[in-house]
Amino acid sequence: MNSKSDKPGRTDTIPTEGYVLTVDGKMKTKYAAAEDAAAAAQKLKQAYPVIQVKVFDAAARTYTPVLLTDAAAKSEG
Repeated sequence: MNSKSDKPGRTDTIPTEGYVLTVDGKMKTKYAAAEDAAAAAQKLKQAYPVIQVKVFDAAARTYTPVLLTDAAAKSEG
């Protein structure tokens, strides 16, 4: 039997702490540190450059878009 802490958070509520990776407008994975969220977002954007990736700062309630860096684009090609 699963405990409550094992269940994912509700999908109809906006988090109030941490950082959330959003893909094409949908909240996906939550991170405690901004650096971890940004690194995961950059890796995802490198693998799938067409998708829209943002990092949501729950405390500030702001979204930061993730764009491919020149170095990342050059390493692919």
